[in-house]
Order: sequence, then C-alpha cells, then structure tokens
Amino acid sequence: METTNKPLEKLNIFSFKGVQMRTFHLTWMAFFLCFFGWFGLAPLMTVIKTDLGLTKPQIGNIIIASVAATVIARIAIGKLCDTWGPRKTYTALLGLGSIPVMTVGLVDSYEGFLLFRLAIGVIGASFVVTQYHTSVMFDKKIVGTANAVAGGWGNLGGGITNMVMPLIFAAFVGAGYLPESAWRIAMVIPGAALLIFAFVYYFFTKDTPAGNFEDLAVANPKAAKAKGTLGIAMRDPRTWALFLAYGACFGIEITFDNVAALYFFENFDTSLATAGILAGTFGFMNIFARAVGGIVADKVGNKWGMLGKGRLLALLLVLEGIGIALFAQSGSIIGAVITMLCFAMFLKMANGATYAIVPFINQKAIGSVSGIVGAGGNVGAVLAGFLFKSSEISYSQAFMYIGVAIACIAAIVALINFEKTQSITAETGQLEPAEVKA
Repeated sequence: METTNKPLEKLNIFSFKGVQMRTFHLTWMAFFLCFFGWFGLAPLMTVIKTDLGLTKPQIGNIIIASVAATVIARIAIGKLCDTWGPRKTYTALLGLGSIPVMTVGLVDSYEGFLLFRLAIGVIGASFVVTQYHTSVMFDKKIVGTANAVAGGWGNLGGGITNMVMPLIFAAFVGAGYLPESAWRIAMVIPGAALLIFAFVYYFFTKDTPAGNFEDLAVANPKAAKAKGTLGIAMRDPRTWALFLAYGACFGIEITFDNVAALYFFENFDTSLATAGILAGTFGFMNIFARAVGGIVADKVGNKWGMLGKGRLLALLLVLEGIGIALFAQSGSIIGAVITMLCFAMFLKMANGATYAIVPFINQKAIGSVSGIVGAGGNVGAVLAGFLFKSSEISYSQAFMYIGVAIACIAAIVALINFEKTQSITAETGQLEPAEVKA
C-alpha cells in the first residue's frame, strides 16, 4: 500500500516502502546494470586488442564509438521521458540494449567490433531516465541529493565492471575456454541481466508518485501534456552551461573508465587484474562521492540559492582540472593512484552538483533539459577520445590537455547566473516566473 502520491521530502536509503523509494532503488539498479554492460568490454581490451589485432588509433576510434551514439540517444530519451514516460522508456532501453551486449562476441573484425561498440553506447542514455525518475519522485528540497545518490550508485557499475569482468573472464578461461573465446562468452552475462531487469522495471515502477502517464491522461487530459519541451530546453543558455560542465566532469569520467585499466597496464607494468582493480577504485568512489556533491549542493542552494550552486559547481571543476593535471605528471604508481583519487572526488562531486541544478532550469521540461545536459557528458567524452586516439599524443599529455580545458569551462560556468527569474513554459511558449529556490 502506497503511503503518499506526492514527491517525498526525505530520502531514506534503507526503505523500499512506497512507489517513490521502490522506484529510487530500481532506477539506480537499472542504471548500474546499464553501466556494467556499457563498460564491460573496457577491462578486457588488452585481450580483445590481441585477439582482433587492434592498433592504438583503432582503439581510440572504439573509445569514441562507445560514447558517441549516447549523445543523440540521451537527447531522444529525455524527450521520451517527457512524453512517453520513464517507465516505458527505461523498459524499452533495457530490452533493446541487452541485444548488442549479449551478441558482441559474434564479431571477428575491427569494423564489426566498432559497430557493436557504437550500438552498446546507446544504453548510456539510461542515466537520463534515472535522473528524470528521481526528479519527479522527490521534493525540490532533497532532489539534488536523490539525483546524486541514484546517479552515483548507478555509476558504480563502471567501477565494479572493471573489477568483476576480468574475474568472469578468468573463470571461463579456468573452465577451459581460450582467451579469445572467454571474453565473448563473458559479455553474455551483463546482457542477460539487462534483459531480465527490463521486465522488473516495467512491472514494479510508476511514471510519477500519482501514477503512470496514461492513467493521469485519463483522469486529467492536461496532466500528461509535454509539448515543445526540447525546444524550450534548447533556448535556455543555462542548459548549455550545464552541458559544458557535464562534459567536463562526467565526460572525463567515462573516458577514464575506458582507458584507466589500459593506462595502468601499459604505463606501470601491472597485471591485467591489478590494472582492473586500480581502475575499478576510481569508479567505486561513486558509492559516496557523487552523493556528497548532491548533498553539499542542496545545502548551498538552501542557503545561497541557485547562484550558490553555480559557484560551487565552478569551484569543483577547477579542483578537478588541477587534480587531472597532477595525475598526468605522476611518475610512480603510488603518485598516480593518490592523484587519481583526489581528482575523482572533485569530478564525481561535480557530477552530483550539476544534476542538483538541472531540475530547476524548467520543471515542465525536466526530461529534455536532463537529456541535453546528459548528452554534454558524452560530447565531452567524444572530444577527449580524439586525444587518446592520436598516435602523436601520449596518454599523459592527453590528461594534461584535459585538465586545462576543464579549468576553462569552470570559468564559463562561474559567469552564468543560474538564478534566472523567468523561464519559458512548455505548454504556452510564454515567459513565466521560474522556481529558483533550491
């Protein structure tokens, strides 16, 4: 029995009571599995590189492909959340996304692998549904924290997959499979999990605390209207400031998820398992770091409003950029790990702070704003991927350039006034007062 049909004002992470908390847990779990499937190949790239005879530029193209399709997918998924509803949207994404994850092992060439990596990247749009769903399930007082915890625990999949996939691979090798077969079979496991969870999400969540979009439309024909939300979101400069910010934090996170194991393996002569554990530590910080960003942003917002949240985000980006530059210059594995943990903390806090601002840009177009900003993360990853693709730029140099670019974006974010007093409504196209109090 549901306790309320309104957004919750408190986040009790140990509770499954009510549609809000049930949806909260299922949506981060779905995102976790999507991240696991999305980056399941990353810690196995040393084996795949040998099996398919991949060159450094080809690996660079694969890294870009893994995040490129997500740019368009996130914008489209954001619009679908506004119109079709997050429940059906997530179900479809999980079901369709499971197919290339389970069947990527069928490829035997660079070109085929590249296309599959592109297709798998679509499931990265799952983040938008997670952020949309938590945004409508929780009150504005706590929504930044809820978004950050759900996003962080989902992102945890990127760290866990770096730790677990090499173990799954090793288990199949131990069972008698050759390495070139073991990595292919290993990918069936995350794919099957995605397919199963598609059914779980459909039957155990609702679009809003008050019910599904189709039910609301019957009860109140105006309740589920969401026309022109994408255009509304695109015309607001604050959307694009957050687009850049998310490219500078989450874009670098998924780039690092893709290259970290390979970087440690090649630069510090570690074993494949050790490289996976070190890379996994970066992702594992999502269990708390992104949540800390959301919690701090909510507290700053309650005291200093959206202007304070914006300045907090800019500060976190500056610290992230400095940390990455120091990581790039680390000559020892101990120094690299310490600086990685430092910049990871600020990066993941910036992720949380960004989506503590997103729900307040335009509350009638949350899905579209969330989709565009989320796409910014992937645009950042694509641009960073070109640096890692170049045969003339070392990975260390690429990280240094990224650190400088992040500092520049932080300066832009610091100049944006997120406490805008007017916004355009999705229904009328007219200006109306915006809710800016966090």
